[in-house]
Amino acid sequence: MSITFEHATERAEAAAREAEGAKLDNVRDRALRSEAAWRKMADQALKTEEARRKREDDARRAREEREEIAGAA
Repeated sequence: MSITFEHATERAEAAAREAEGAKLDNVRDRALRSEAAWRKMADQALKTEEARRKREDDARRAREEREEIAGAA
């Protein structure tokens, strides 16, 4: 299962809220580490989604060009 940008962002925000409400230093530190990890995963998910869209757009353009060439012949 791949993690979406939205899911990772929601988890990061939840971890940030947990850190904000933490009374113990170790709980706050754990939540801040969790937030950082989820933010990193969100960034990677966004890059992956953008790359996928680009590949799909490139494939669609190539297909349209082939169809255009075939129609002109």
